[in-house]
Amino acid sequence: MTAQGNKKGAADLILLVDDEPQILFGSSLMLRQAGLGRVQTLEDIRQLLPFLAEEEPGVIVLDLQMPHISGKEMLGELSCGYPAIPVIIVTAANELDTAIDCMKLGAFDYIVKPVDATRFVTSVRKALDRNTMQREIESLRESLLTGKPANEEAFSGIKTRSPRMKAIFSYLEAVAPTEQPVLITGETGVGKELIARALHELSGRRGPFVPVNSAGVDDHVFSDTLFGHKKGAFTGADHARDGMIVRAAGGTLFLDEIGEMSLATQVKLLRLLQEGEYYPLGSDVASANQARVVVATNRDLGAAIGEGTFRRDLYYRLCAHQVHIPPLRERTEDIPLLLETFVEEAARTLHKEVPEYPYELASLLAGYSFPGNIRELRAMVFDVVTRHQRGRLSLAPFKDATGVGLAATAPEPDEGGQWLNLAAGFPTLAQLTQSLIEAALKRSGGNQRAAADLLGISRQALNQRISKK
Repeated sequence: MTAQGNKKGAADLILLVDDEPQILFGSSLMLRQAGLGRVQTLEDIRQLLPFLAEEEPGVIVLDLQMPHISGKEMLGELSCGYPAIPVIIVTAANELDTAIDCMKLGAFDYIVKPVDATRFVTSVRKALDRNTMQREIESLRESLLTGKPANEEAFSGIKTRSPRMKAIFSYLEAVAPTEQPVLITGETGVGKELIARALHELSGRRGPFVPVNSAGVDDHVFSDTLFGHKKGAFTGADHARDGMIVRAAGGTLFLDEIGEMSLATQVKLLRLLQEGEYYPLGSDVASANQARVVVATNRDLGAAIGEGTFRRDLYYRLCAHQVHIPPLRERTEDIPLLLETFVEEAARTLHKEVPEYPYELASLLAGYSFPGNIRELRAMVFDVVTRHQRGRLSLAPFKDATGVGLAATAPEPDEGGQWLNLAAGFPTLAQLTQSLIEAALKRSGGNQRAAADLLGISRQALNQRISKK
């Protein structure tokens, strides 16, 4: 049993332990210049275990020669009590036997002073990556065992009963602590920004969540918005201005609609992700990025790469952690819950009593494809509740908005064949059943769950009837 418990964890936190203040300052500077900004230092090794009782860093950089307790002795304590935290040993002694002993005791790496900046930063990055991977695996294992996310509060703003969405929640919990970017894909209106906000909440990052829309903005305006500018960078730049990336320091920068970015802007985003740095307009000095980057798009980036409108190398940088949000028509089990939520929200916003609605309404809506997804459903409900006067909500305005259910009063001649035209001959029961199934599938946009709801049968029963065709 380890000493690790339900304490605050920070996969991106680097803890430096050394009794020489100038070494701590120099090491911190190296890391911050490399874009690794979350650094804490301890000059007294006796403070290390009390610190770990409150917070678990992503990596510990430990000097071997220290007063009171040797680094080698502390390494043994850490390997036993905190085996998941990588420990990098730094020492002035270039002795092979000492290095071997430290690695046997569980050290992640062994670095000799004077420390080479590139070697040091690379080792710290690798240790952070390993720690993140271990946390992801542990989080996924826990979610699979319990069948629900550990932090349900982070997803309170997302109303769902869908098993697919629950699986996405578990995945988000696993990748939240990492510094790697996350790509969120899905149609317009599925709630990509809500997912990004939940990811930020799960990450435990202390900085803010800063959304930036990338659609329809030229390269200069976008670069100025994102990276800021120096005084005199262009005509009218009378004073320096920080970009959104500075505002998001220590938090999450959410770039929406990145599929609409120009190729010139994509190059700058690639550098930001690859090098962890950017250039404010008018500056020759790079600034380190301190924000976690999350992006979203409703475009098929694979197709965009084929068309030459999106960079392949940028896509590879973005897709390390990728989440696809299914459209509403593929999770119609959420419609009753969303309907109830939006009716109550609309009534509360409009200062009305919450109206009742027919039980058939959810089934009616399940037969609609919702190209605008959840956003469209919410707007539809608000519109109906706004115009509603008294009593129960009527099905009529929903039928008008969706076109679902209108066939009963004005059947389309090409939907379901000629099965109602008795003059053309009396259909058999099998023909009638087949025509109904075809009509329901057409009306529901091919969604079998929605078609089954329209027919009043289970999805399994519909599948059996389709397989008999």
